[in-house]
Amino acid sequence: MTTSASVPTGSGDTHGQGTVTDRLIEANQQYAAAFTDPGMDARPVLHVAVVACMDARLDLHDALGLSLGDCHTIRNAGGVVTDDVIRSLTISQRALGTRSVVLIHHTGCGLESLTEEFRHELEMEVGQRPSWAVEAFRDVDQDVRQSMQRVRTSPFLLHTDDVRGFVFDVKTGLLREVDPA
Repeated sequence: MTTSASVPTGSGDTHGQGTVTDRLIEANQQYAAAFTDPGMDARPVLHVAVVACMDARLDLHDALGLSLGDCHTIRNAGGVVTDDVIRSLTISQRALGTRSVVLIHHTGCGLESLTEEFRHELEMEVGQRPSWAVEAFRDVDQDVRQSMQRVRTSPFLLHTDDVRGFVFDVKTGLLREVDPA
């Protein structure tokens, strides 16, 4: 399988090698040259918000059969429901009409190998303790359950009856639903 990581970055600076960002800007210029305004609203057509891990192996649109404009996608390390995810979901629901929430964690997540000690190490390195929690976990199913519970109990969210959580298998591409109990 060829990935964009295996494609040369091309030229972009005086030494003949551009940065990854240069390559992305060049790709955007090609995209924009053929771009036409699809005339879409910011409201997702399927009225769903997907919260998922930022892991580069998850192609959410392809994995879920989604097209541009179908959903709101909120991603972070671990796909964990944090205060900022609640903020985004609240705006998604209250201002933009979403009603369903799909949570997606995955096998082999990097947060399974970290601990809150990571914060202490950062503090020692930079002289300031991060204000955020790492949200590391050992049991992906339990973390999905915790994330579902955080969504279901948030006083800011209007629609908490259709909240479902899944684990994406990075080896097979299949989703496995997690029982909220």
